[in-house]
Amino acid sequence: MRERMSSIDLERYVTQIMLDMGIPAHLKGYHYLREAILISERDMNTVTSVTKLLYPSIAKRYHTTDQKVERAIRNAIEVSWRRGNTHTFEELFGYSANSGRQRPTNSEYICRLADKIRLDMAG
Repeated sequence: MRERMSSIDLERYVTQIMLDMGIPAHLKGYHYLREAILISERDMNTVTSVTKLLYPSIAKRYHTTDQKVERAIRNAIEVSWRRGNTHTFEELFGYSANSGRQRPTNSEYICRLADKIRLDMAG
């Protein structure tokens, strides 16, 4: 699969995963989160500094503030945690809302999905 997916195919793949995770496409956080995952898949260093690198670059692209990006992503993750496919969460994170655990943080969520995409593309 690594014969390098086109950027459109990669975006479609990320979109499919996000929809399976239960993130409604009408939320602003959906678009910010997809962008965060795509950026992180290309450069995992951005996940180590979401507030200094990732949110500002997304905010600049969408003409908004870092704080609004962070809040919208947090909201999208919260919605997916409550409504998403429990099996998918169990598979990706090892737990789900059904296990009584707290939802993953923004950076955990982004990092895990970016990592999954990188691994799927490599294998």
